Amino acid sequence: MTTPSPADFAGQRITVAGLGVSGISAARALAGLGAHVTVVDGGDSEKQQAAARELEADGITVRLGDGATLPAGTDLVVTSPGWKPDSPLFAAAAAAGVDVVGDVEIAWRLRGPDSAAWLGVTGTNGKTTTVRMLASILAAEGLHTTAVGNIGTPIIDVVLGQGKDGERPYDVLAVELSSYQLHWAPSLRAHSAVVLNLAPDHLDWHGSMQAYAADKGRIYEGNTVACVYNVADKATEDLVREADVEEGCRAIGFTLGTPGPSQLGVVEGILVDRAFVENRQQQAQELAEVSDIAPGSGTPAPHNIANALAAAALARAFGVRPAAVRDGLRAFHPEAHRIQHIADREGVTYIDDSKATNTHAAEASLAAYEHIVWIAGGLAKGATFDELVQKSAARLRGVVLIGADRALIREALARHAPDVPVVDLDRTDTGAMSEAVREATRLAEPGDTVLLAPACASMDMFVNYNKRGEAFADAVGELTAPDH
Repeated sequence: MTTPSPADFAGQRITVAGLGVSGISAARALAGLGAHVTVVDGGDSEKQQAAARELEADGITVRLGDGATLPAGTDLVVTSPGWKPDSPLFAAAAAAGVDVVGDVEIAWRLRGPDSAAWLGVTGTNGKTTTVRMLASILAAEGLHTTAVGNIGTPIIDVVLGQGKDGERPYDVLAVELSSYQLHWAPSLRAHSAVVLNLAPDHLDWHGSMQAYAADKGRIYEGNTVACVYNVADKATEDLVREADVEEGCRAIGFTLGTPGPSQLGVVEGILVDRAFVENRQQQAQELAEVSDIAPGSGTPAPHNIANALAAAALARAFGVRPAAVRDGLRAFHPEAHRIQHIADREGVTYIDDSKATNTHAAEASLAAYEHIVWIAGGLAKGATFDELVQKSAARLRGVVLIGADRALIREALARHAPDVPVVDLDRTDTGAMSEAVREATRLAEPGDTVLLAPACASMDMFVNYNKRGEAFADAVGELTAPDH
């Protein structure tokens, strides 16, 4: 198949579905390449109308509300990630024989002949942390790189901006990819990629766990050097086995235990590589110490050690030296609301993991601490909590429940941790967080951790998980001054 080029979009009639960040980026980029672009969006808010006026000033047609149907004569539909596959717009496109792709697919098609390699990262949890760790390691090697995709600058803008205005072209891109983005990116062929883990999530969008896993597995298709998988999560290895890869592409595992051949793992507090060494049957290369992961923030949680190993595996697949893995991990600092240490007060540690918006992420967070007063609840998104509570019950000193679907967690606690004290806050206003922190502090004893790991989405009470985490930090700040 002939590789598409930017010139191929000139004169095409392209419909962009969605007036969000990626939709606006795609519309402007495609219009700049000479395409006739129409943006459609079922919403009609003041914010959307303002965005529409800006696009219309650039010669782009925008149809909002009831006008979000397939324009006659459309040659290609480019969708924003959130639009479900069963949307009427896509049914109309299928009936008309029109392809539907996403912004990642367009970015892939727009790459030049000497474009940067893509190192892909997906998984239910840990994507952003891993891709930022990877970018830090690549930069420590002296490579020109950036983290893109489901994070930061829209990937189309990065691809089209390479080398412009005298800027040095990128050597390699660390690309975070959601299951939505992978669903709409049939041509993507990464240099190397990882699926960090798999757990039920976004099933309302994908329709089933099997469909969700299949879309995650698309990241391995056509890999040329390495398919990296999680030894502790067999489903990720199964996806590697099912992938159609280039001849010579290797399966590389990562594990929190002692690594076997073709794996990276941990030995006595050292991250070691038995995959990218000359004699992997008998040799191991030291990469970094566990303490190099987010230095200064205490012992890293197990899932962040796993994230570091996955990032190291991708970097090593790209030829990065061991010293750069160490230096890159030392330079990396986690984003807010991801196992973020907020304060120590009267012997109690307060941790903000508001980003733990599903049960899989909350389970990893709870596993990182020995004695916990857990603040949980919000919008369950169809999740169940029995398995999470069963696995975590022995660590729980107490639980404070907030949010619309807190009853689901309360019922799981009654079944599997009946002796754990539970405070059920019957309120969903944002001020509930202050009361939650006060109640958690009352339940905590010296040596305990008060952990915000909601296992739920935030939108019943907060704009997003960031605001929820900020409310937690503010509430902790309202407590008495720390010990000196």
